[in-house]
Amino acid sequence: MSSITTTDHSETDHGHADHRLFGLATFLVADGMTFAGFFAAYLTFRAVNPLPDGHNYELELLLPTINTLLLLASSFTFHRAGAALRRSDHGLCQRWLLVTAALGFSFLAGQMKEYFALPFGLTDNLFASTFYAITGFHGLHVTLGGLMILIVWWQSRNGGRISVDNQFPLEAAELYWHFVDGIWVILYGILYLL
Repeated sequence: MSSITTTDHSETDHGHADHRLFGLATFLVADGMTFAGFFAAYLTFRAVNPLPDGHNYELELLLPTINTLLLLASSFTFHRAGAALRRSDHGLCQRWLLVTAALGFSFLAGQMKEYFALPFGLTDNLFASTFYAITGFHGLHVTLGGLMILIVWWQSRNGGRISVDNQFPLEAAELYWHFVDGIWVILYGILYLL
């Protein structure tokens, strides 16, 4: 298995071009287009097909705002994990990774709490279906990101696969996590603030 040098991410130790980060970026662009489709559908449904009187929902802001703060904090803690790894402080890196995963799973717990408190169900109307589809799809991304963080944490233990000389798994998971956090900020603005 080839590793990436810390100063040049364009080539592996064997001299071959390393396109892993480009592949991940391409995936994230495609995934972003899926989210853009969801956002466009929601905004179109909202503009063209408003809910009848008595069916407009006032979404609670407190819990989604707390969830937003959790995800923003998790981006900071993930960045701190990467900085610790670059300084060869594996113990601190691992602690920041666990804090990041805990913040991500706390977000999911908050989202589940919100689902149980909502005044509408999945099939009540077009707004409800779109709301659950968008937030559920994002929740799936948070779940996968949290699992990636735990895998990176596991691989960084005791001089494992992730090190100063092989940072790609951490960098890839961090890029994915920042993407998921950025999507949530857009989602929060569209669903809760508009």
